[in-house]
Amino acid sequence: MAEEAPEGKSGAQADEAGRAQRAGGADRAAGTDGAAPADGAREAEETVHVDADGALLTGDLELPPGARGCVLFAHGSGSSRFSPRNRAVARTLREAGLGTLLLDLLTEDEERADARTGRHRFDIPLLGRRLVAAVDMLVHDARTAAVPVGLFGASTGAAAALTAAAERPEEVRAIVSRGGRPDLAGDALPRVRAPVLLIVGGDDQQVLRLNEAAAARLTAGHRLHLVPGATHLFEEPGALEAVAAEAAGWFTAPPPRTGP
Repeated sequence: MAEEAPEGKSGAQADEAGRAQRAGGADRAAGTDGAAPADGAREAEETVHVDADGALLTGDLELPPGARGCVLFAHGSGSSRFSPRNRAVARTLREAGLGTLLLDLLTEDEERADARTGRHRFDIPLLGRRLVAAVDMLVHDARTAAVPVGLFGASTGAAAALTAAAERPEEVRAIVSRGGRPDLAGDALPRVRAPVLLIVGGDDQQVLRLNEAAAARLTAGHRLHLVPGATHLFEEPGALEAVAAEAAGWFTAPPPRTGP
């Protein structure tokens, strides 16, 4: 099964794409004449680093004024923090008053090795530990310590998000999966306490079956939401916007958590 391959970039290619994307965003915010935007018209994106057992991971943190939560993004295999789909969802979340942290789950060296061998992309325990380190950073950082943390996982990143949530049941308040592989979280599924929203394309039948099987193992509150007519990457008109709207609603008003 293709896992976010159209979004995949690694190493220098990802950095170059990210710089171009940010420059383009700045130009759009400034207007066609390149004039500076009015105060408050553009959010400040800050590059942050997460130390995960000696692996230094790079992320982009944006916090709107008065943020009422922060959502950590876990990209799918072959992708990165520059995933255009995740960035589109992140913009909608910020418009809803939520901060976002888009994080590379692998170092540049690991990305290059994974491109050759595929050894890391399905290593859910490794990716889950990386997300745990990022959650710990958010709950201890002065900028984000006072707000709830949510996790948004795409494709294989959904399994990593669920694995991390099982390890941090008090810290993670809500989880959203976009076209995810929650089945890969395995025995972590019944240990998740945060409410889970599983979003699947209505025409993505294989992934739908995998999500139904994973949902049956969840003991936390959960909902399976189908986007009619959408396929795995939600490329159809309006499909990604539907994902973003559902995610924003889930993170801003999540159902209660289960367990102690």
